[in-house]
Amino acid sequence: MGVVTDRRRVVRVREGVRAERPDTLAVEEPLMVRLVAAVARSRAPVVPAGAAGRRAGAAGAVGRPAGAAGAVLPVVPVGPRPVVPVGGMAPGSGADAETLTVTMRTPGHDFDLVAGWLVSEGAVAAREDIAAMRLCPDEDNTVEVALARGVEPPRPRAFATTSACGVCGSDTVVEVLAGLRWPVADDSVTVRPEVIADLPGLLRERQRAFDRTGGLHAAGLFTADGEPLYVREDVGRHNAVDKVVGAALRDGALPAAGTVLQVSGRASFELVQKAARAGIPVLSAISAPSTLAVDLAEEAGVTLLGFVRGDSMNAYTRADRLR
Repeated sequence: MGVVTDRRRVVRVREGVRAERPDTLAVEEPLMVRLVAAVARSRAPVVPAGAAGRRAGAAGAVGRPAGAAGAVLPVVPVGPRPVVPVGGMAPGSGADAETLTVTMRTPGHDFDLVAGWLVSEGAVAAREDIAAMRLCPDEDNTVEVALARGVEPPRPRAFATTSACGVCGSDTVVEVLAGLRWPVADDSVTVRPEVIADLPGLLRERQRAFDRTGGLHAAGLFTADGEPLYVREDVGRHNAVDKVVGAALRDGALPAAGTVLQVSGRASFELVQKAARAGIPVLSAISAPSTLAVDLAEEAGVTLLGFVRGDSMNAYTRADRLR
C-alpha cells in the first residue's frame, strides 16, 4: 500500500510518428473498510495527521503517509463520551469484521480517507469517536476501524463504489440538513475575492502526483487568509475531500470553522455535503456546481463558489462572505 504512481508502456502518436515510451499513471485500487471490535489495552498518545503541524510541506500535504501494515491509530479519550482505551484490535478480529464499504482510491493517507468518510456519513465528529484504526495485517487494501463505545456506525454498503461517484450515504437535502452537527450558516467568516482567486494556483503547486501523472484530483483546506492547512490528492475528487476532512478530524480540528475548501474540479451535491458535515463554511471549485449542490449549499448556509479562474468567480450562495 502507499504506491501512488506506476509505469506503463504506451504508443505515442505525434504528427503521424509512432513511438513506444513509458508513461506514469495514477494508481487506482480498491479499499475495503471493515468495522471491528477494539480490545482494551494500555493507553497510547494520539498520533495526529499533521506530524509537522498545519504547514503544507514540501511533499504538498500536511500529514503522514499511509504507514506500514498493521499500524494502529490509538486515540486517548479526552471528551465526555465514554470510550474504550485501545492500543490495538482484538486478535483475529478480521474474521468477525463487518464490511462497511469498498471504494476505489489512490493509495496513501488511507486512515485520513476512512476518517473523513466516517465524518461525511455522519457517524463521527471528533477523533475520540474513533477508538482505533489499522491496516489489516492479513489482507492488502483493507482498513479495520473500531468506533468508540456509543458511536453508531454508518449503514453498510452492499456494493463497490467507484472513485468517480463517491461514497455518499445521504439521498436528499433534508436528510443532509438533519444530520448536520454544526451550524455552518452561523459562521461569520469573510474572505477577500483575491484570496479565493489565488487558491487554485496554491492547490496546483502542491499537486506533486499530478505533476507526474496528470490524472489526479486534489482538495485543499485553507484559512480565510489563504494559508494551506491540508492538501490531498486522489483519483477521485470525493476521496480527496474525505482525506482532507479526515486529516482535520485526526488533528482535532473539526469543526473547520473559518476555512475554505478548494477543489480541483466541479462542485457536486456530495462535495457540499462533505463540507457542511465538516463545518466548512466556504467551498470553492474551478468548475461548475450542479443544481442540487446549489440547493444544498443554500439550505445549509455554505458559500458555494464556482468557475474560480483567474480573477473571476461566480458566487452561487452566501455571497455576503466575500468582502
